[in-house]
Amino acid sequence: MNTLAGKTLFITGASRGIGLAIATRAARDGANVVIAAKSSVPNPKLPGTIHTAAAEVEAAGGKALALKLDIREEAEVHAAVAQAVERFGGIDILVNNASAIWLAGTESTPMKRYDLMHQVNTRGTFMVTQACLPHLKKAANPHVLMLAPPPNLDPKWFAPHTAYTIAKYGMSLCVLGMSAEFAPMGIAVNALWPRTVIATAAIAMIDGVKPEQCRRPDIVADAAHALLIQPARQCTGRFAIDEDVLCEAGVRDFDRYAYQPGTPLLPDLFLN
Repeated sequence: MNTLAGKTLFITGASRGIGLAIATRAARDGANVVIAAKSSVPNPKLPGTIHTAAAEVEAAGGKALALKLDIREEAEVHAAVAQAVERFGGIDILVNNASAIWLAGTESTPMKRYDLMHQVNTRGTFMVTQACLPHLKKAANPHVLMLAPPPNLDPKWFAPHTAYTIAKYGMSLCVLGMSAEFAPMGIAVNALWPRTVIATAAIAMIDGVKPEQCRRPDIVADAAHALLIQPARQCTGRFAIDEDVLCEAGVRDFDRYAYQPGTPLLPDLFLN
């Protein structure tokens, strides 16, 4: 299989950035895409809504369903999954992309930020996966993909932002456990993480990061596509890096993904 044509993807946090890039890449194959995110009205600081994302999916050749969803709310999650199944007949692929970030030390992390990151990153990932599981079990080639880093217990990844690291690694540990748990069901569970910082609206709000030091979200989307077309029973439990996945797929020119080709790139967090 080398296409996602006719597949239904449920993507959290897909109104912008990497989630939207994955959505439009799947749409180019003719996939059905559920845009599940909180942004239903324009935000001056973060461009893009579920409705503009759905329009981009349709323009790219896919079918879209825009659903306003706060993945911290259990009733909303189950209602969104039910709507997706009612509209498209099932769910083939879940992409847990929604994530909250706060890069600060212990003293500078308000508990409301701590709670938000854990509720969205770890709990939200677990809950959406749990809600989609009955439908993934019925799919022909089911995949779950987390946008999460390889687990790394080097203290240097904890010291500057312990709360964020714990919350983000919660998504990684879901991959570790669920890939083994779901293997007998034939459901692939993998993680994907960028080699370099990706230019998104959220990253643009972090001091010291310039777009020209980043790659565009397309690189993660192309790598996600390469993983999601693999036979689920033969591709699971992997903590994949976007660049490595694309090298395996035969890609050699990475300048096309650079925001400004020729400029040195910033490595992403959690990678040695």
